[in-house]
Amino acid sequence: MNDTERREQMEYETRRAARRAARKRKQRREIWMKILALAVFFVILFLVGGQVFRYFKSGKTEPVLEKIPVPKKVVTEPPEYDVQLLSVNEYSRPGNPLHQVTGVVVHYTANPGTTAQQNRDYFEGLSLSGETYASSHFVIGIEGELIQCIPCQEIAYASNDRNEDTIAIECCILDETGKFSDATYGTLVHLLAWLVGRYELDVDDVIRHYDITQKNCPKYYVENPDAWVRLKEDVREYIEMYGVVEEPHSGTEE
Repeated sequence: MNDTERREQMEYETRRAARRAARKRKQRREIWMKILALAVFFVILFLVGGQVFRYFKSGKTEPVLEKIPVPKKVVTEPPEYDVQLLSVNEYSRPGNPLHQVTGVVVHYTANPGTTAQQNRDYFEGLSLSGETYASSHFVIGIEGELIQCIPCQEIAYASNDRNEDTIAIECCILDETGKFSDATYGTLVHLLAWLVGRYELDVDDVIRHYDITQKNCPKYYVENPDAWVRLKEDVREYIEMYGVVEEPHSGTEE
């Protein structure tokens, strides 16, 4: 082998060695990149896994969304009414405080053709006759007239086990069907809408005497449950139509 061939052979071996060295450096870089990527992956997995573990450990199964209160409409003005409070007595106005109101109970008088005044006076007469215990916070007459007999801060003898936490309304009737006249019905819807707002109740807190004791009272609205549903819908519609968005009354007046 002459000098030229020997030189070419040496240059060839040098280039081969340089290529091998370059390939090794490239392989080392690829290995380190893979190691770095795996390390980043495991760090992320560890962090996310910790969050998930703490989330389920806290007992949460779904995100808790903050509830935004929806303003409620209330009817701020009652129907016009005549305050004729009963005298304090054992049989119709015991004077016991009504500490909270969680419902309103609707009754019927069961004596067709009588007026609100006559029913109010009957309650007053019990203080002398002592024949029974009976009264109501309000009495609505056939013509839609409204009399208050008991202050709303006191209990009335009307709703059995619910005397302690309800407002009672007696409604006069025209005949044995027990159906309310249009005037009675209109005053009742307005009065219920006002009381619901005054005591921060829901319309479903308006109940019949029947719902407490199974007594057939108010008769027409026990025997015709669809009419009772309609009455409560009319109260809702009245609130929607005539109510305003404001804080409900505290219930401190008569």
